[in-house]
Amino acid sequence: MENHSSESSSYGQNMNSVPPFLQSQPLPWSPEEANDSSFAQILSVIRRRALVIAGVTITLTTVVFANLILNRELPVYEGNFRLLVEPVNDDSKVVDIVKDPNASKSGLDYQSQIEVLKSPELMGQIVKHLQTTYPDISYSSLIADLTISRFGETKIIEVRYRSHDPKQVKIVLDQVAEDYLDYSRERRQTKLRQGIQFVERQLPSIQNRVDQLQKELQTFRQKYDFVDPDVQSEQVVTRINSLSEERQTVNRQLAEARANLSFLQEKDGKVATLKDAGLYQQLLAQLQQLDVQIATESTRLQDSNPTLQTLKQKRAMLFPLLNKEAQRFLSTKIAEVTTQVQTLEVQSQELAKVEQKLELQRKQWPILARQYTELQRKLQVATESLNRFLSTRENLQIQISQTELGWQLLEEPSQPKFPISDSSVKRYLIPGVLGSIALGIGVALLLEKLDKTYHSIQALKEEVKLPLLGNIPFEKQIASAQSYTTTGKVAIIKMPSPIFKSISGLGVIRKKDCSSYQAKFLEALRVLYTNVQLLSGDRSISSLIITSAMDGDGKSTMAFHLAQVATEMGQRVLLVDADLRQPNIHNLSNLNNSWGLSDLISTNVLMNEAIRQLPSMNGLSVITAGAIPSDPTKLLSSEKMKRLMIDFHHTFDLVIYDAPPVLELADVSLLAPHTDGILLVVRIDKTDSSMIKRTLEHLKTYRMNVLGMVSNGHRSNINPN
Repeated sequence: MENHSSESSSYGQNMNSVPPFLQSQPLPWSPEEANDSSFAQILSVIRRRALVIAGVTITLTTVVFANLILNRELPVYEGNFRLLVEPVNDDSKVVDIVKDPNASKSGLDYQSQIEVLKSPELMGQIVKHLQTTYPDISYSSLIADLTISRFGETKIIEVRYRSHDPKQVKIVLDQVAEDYLDYSRERRQTKLRQGIQFVERQLPSIQNRVDQLQKELQTFRQKYDFVDPDVQSEQVVTRINSLSEERQTVNRQLAEARANLSFLQEKDGKVATLKDAGLYQQLLAQLQQLDVQIATESTRLQDSNPTLQTLKQKRAMLFPLLNKEAQRFLSTKIAEVTTQVQTLEVQSQELAKVEQKLELQRKQWPILARQYTELQRKLQVATESLNRFLSTRENLQIQISQTELGWQLLEEPSQPKFPISDSSVKRYLIPGVLGSIALGIGVALLLEKLDKTYHSIQALKEEVKLPLLGNIPFEKQIASAQSYTTTGKVAIIKMPSPIFKSISGLGVIRKKDCSSYQAKFLEALRVLYTNVQLLSGDRSISSLIITSAMDGDGKSTMAFHLAQVATEMGQRVLLVDADLRQPNIHNLSNLNNSWGLSDLISTNVLMNEAIRQLPSMNGLSVITAGAIPSDPTKLLSSEKMKRLMIDFHHTFDLVIYDAPPVLELADVSLLAPHTDGILLVVRIDKTDSSMIKRTLEHLKTYRMNVLGMVSNGHRSNINPN
């Protein structure tokens, strides 16, 4: 046998070595993935903890029932009477219309009226009358047993009273009915008249207040010319904007006039202005003409020539006229512009004054509007208050006219002859049973929360990240021993019943394979063997260790049955009981354990002498544990054990080692490097999840090759993939 230690790896690496079809497809023995809803989980918990729920429910129900029997109540009698509290004739419709055209048919607030009937003021007189006959009656005890309610949607009030004494029921109801009728005829009218008197006392002052506010509002309108504050405010703003635009126009004209005046006072301005003076231009033309004549004559005449002297005289006389005309025209023009400037200045000042006045009025307008609104609000409040008082007075007057008719007793009180039905079962027993069931379910959920085992294949797959190679369903243990025979399908094994009590979840395959559950059990073992062989791909698994995290997980039974299935598949199988601490294979195979593996290692016993064939199954060989040694670890770590394992692997197609649990023992660590891997058995509803986690950490630390895991003892008929 070649050394397999070089092939060992951590269980995390082994997961990646699982063939793709094992990871993506459902196992042959499992249907499609089941619904994992919370409701289904709760149902699963209830099914598992049915005994706990039943025990809690039965116990608490018994206590409730016993308490009802021991504290059985006295019979209770109940009587009643009915009062018509509103008239039903046609006059009531007229009254309702007068009160409020939009009111409903009923003008009475029944809930308020019932509270008045229950009030201490009204019930106090009734209690005093009753205490002459029944001194123990008080207001609180009377109210506790008295029920006042409206009879459906009618105008009828129904009064009920309960007591253990039927005679007392009749007396109490008679007194209550009498006082209620007196109340309807006298006290209600008295209170209504008091209300009218109060309203009439308040009406004059409220009316005066309304008149005073109306006068103040009228005076305010006349003083400030208030018609519509919003419209008037908008008009003021519009006027201010118009005046502002007009003043800006005047200011522009004033600036132009001032510029013209300044221009006239300059030399260039004077010259330019004189161009528009007609007389000045005529005189200037004559002067220019004389200058031309003088210049012409000067070329041919002497300065003393009379003609030339005459021309010069005319020129000398024309020049002062020209200057005078220029001075007159400029003075006139400047006076016009000066007048225009003064006029525009006055207009601008007047517009600014008007605009300033309007702006002041605009600033004061919100204050006046607020005062106006406040007056209107006060007047509205006062008017509404006046209308309410007037309406209240009218309604009170209508109610007085209605109460004059009085309430009518439709059904007089009578003494009850029979007690009302005992509702103890409905009031106490049924809630007690329901509460007991709820408490039982709560206890079951609490136990489930504290339970650290795996209850489903899905939970196991989610928490343990190992390939799930098989799911072995629960099989009832065989109580009686059966002989070891060979059949066409399965090898039948005889085992004493005490062994079955210690082996968890698995049983021997029965001879008669007729039930579907047994068929699933057999098929699950075949699927497990097939999945194990498909793990390596190019070659088959020739050796493996079957172990678990805890004692009692069914590893020995798993190894024994897997060896049987492998033999039925045509393999030469050797089953080695390597659990030298608590061996079980010899019990399962009904073999003598006087010698075995421990003797084969520690003595000179030949391998052929230690290997025993089962007479009922050709091809299945077994090596029992033999005598339990003082130091199993020393034997398993010996060189002889290594040589024996090599010989086993060369001689047989498949060698299965039943090893002790992994935790706190070195046995698996010593055997694993010389095999193809480890198969971890996990028992549903038994294996502790914390032990599994510690086991996985241990396997990861020592880098042992874990082929996968197999679930054992699953009881559900539906298995997740």
